[in-house]
Amino acid sequence: MLNWLVIGIGDITRRRVLPAILAEPRSKLHAILTRDPRKIEPYPNTIAYTGLATALADPAIDAVYVATPVSMHAAQTIASLRANKHVLCEKPVAMDYAQAETMLTAAFASDRLLGIAYYRRLYPKLLRAKQLIAEGAIGQPVLAEANYHGWLESPDRGWLKDPALAGGGPLYDTASHRIDACNFLFGRPLRATGLLSNALHDLPVEDSATTLVEYSNGLHAVVDVRWNSRIPRDQFRIVGSEGEIGLDPLNGPTLRLLDGQGHLLEEQLPPHANVHYPLIENFVAAVLDGAPLACPLDQAIWTDWVTQQVKDAQ
Repeated sequence: MLNWLVIGIGDITRRRVLPAILAEPRSKLHAILTRDPRKIEPYPNTIAYTGLATALADPAIDAVYVATPVSMHAAQTIASLRANKHVLCEKPVAMDYAQAETMLTAAFASDRLLGIAYYRRLYPKLLRAKQLIAEGAIGQPVLAEANYHGWLESPDRGWLKDPALAGGGPLYDTASHRIDACNFLFGRPLRATGLLSNALHDLPVEDSATTLVEYSNGLHAVVDVRWNSRIPRDQFRIVGSEGEIGLDPLNGPTLRLLDGQGHLLEEQLPPHANVHYPLIENFVAAVLDGAPLACPLDQAIWTDWVTQQVKDAQ
């Protein structure tokens, strides 16, 4: 059994993280750290902490889920590791690549596990795409294209528009998931650059981000994310020398394989109804059984490296 402390009780935490912990059979929601203890009323038999040091002094806590704005990830994660707690941290890892490296150093210095919540790595269809690529189903991959377009985030996640809390706009919020998906499929990025702009909204963060990444064997990945489209898009495709894999929409169930003979095959591989549940299940298995983490920190920071290259290019 893994006793969890959850730091932060925002929108994603309430809708996904807490239900996942409550549903996972080897997990117990032991405590929540929040500035407003009234927020834990829907969670009986759960301790409310208002200070991190006090919470981490609780010997019953085995693991910490860091679900706060990006600016707090490094300090809270490092403190948790030093208190001998395992940590699962929300994405992206940190405010910049240097800060992410401090978390990696702390993880190496501890004997605890540190995973990052890039839950799309556990999507059945992304796992299937990785398998098809390895089997040569589309020949040599040469191009990956991903986009996620929408309007400004809802008011209950207004902190995303504050660079002091979020680090950036859609580059950090939605591009990070898709960059990590490319890293999952193709390995460590070799080069990266990109463009940030405010095409429509006068914000302290960008409303448009386009990233270009090079992987081994000359493969290019283009990730475009926006908060300025009334038409939602969630597209992802992988082009190879002998075919292509279509995952549109990335958050949907369908995988389409177009082979070199022009045959189109479809598979229905829906994600879990709560996309955070497989993430929690994987982390518990990693701690209790020694299973591999879906996204260990030393891979997760590849995305922070890419976003750092994009920011430095401006």
